Amino acid sequence: MSSTIPDAVDTILGSSPGSALDTLRRRRPVTHENTQASYLALFHPDDLADAGLTERFAVAVFAASLHGSQAAAEFYGRGLAAAGADPGLRAALREAAASGAAQGPYGKYREPGLRNEDREGPRWTAAPAVREALGLRLAAALEHAHLLVFRPRESSPAALEALVDAGWSTTGIVTLSQLVAFLSYQLRVIAGLRLLTDTPAGEAVLAADAALAEAQTVRIES
Repeated sequence: MSSTIPDAVDTILGSSPGSALDTLRRRRPVTHENTQASYLALFHPDDLADAGLTERFAVAVFAASLHGSQAAAEFYGRGLAAAGADPGLRAALREAAASGAAQGPYGKYREPGLRNEDREGPRWTAAPAVREALGLRLAAALEHAHLLVFRPRESSPAALEALVDAGWSTTGIVTLSQLVAFLSYQLRVIAGLRLLTDTPAGEAVLAADAALAEAQTVRIES
């Protein structure tokens, strides 16, 4: 993994060096570095035996689209193209994401004490034409990603068995689940940071943080 790869969150946000948002992120170096390290581990790994690069970026494009983040979907789409995905696959992903759009989370709890929180929603499966374009293995991965994004309460051994039947190894399934979980985290970080730049209240927070940083610098130097 190369440290020269641009920071994913900064790239998706369009954050420029020296901006208020950049300064804010770098005041939290551990979170900044760990978030990028997670991205590198999942999308620029040393070992691709159990989950190929095209599969990783395809799932990321799909998950980002389900979360409604066009900027992230485009970012991971560029990675998908760089990994060698053909236009047919990219078109199938767009169709899959459009048909899988929903509002969540929803689903049914197995625990009796939580059944009053059950919420109905669609159980997405790839259409035959999309499944053919994606292939059995990637189609199963997208169906599992949709489950994790919208129906996490319905995760089960049967859902994992469907991945095994499609050719996923145990390590590959863990990687797939980690990837979807990371995307959920990353997109929440991006949404929060974007709120800081796109609203008057957020701009006030950035200004206050900059003033605090300047005051701390003055005290240190004096």
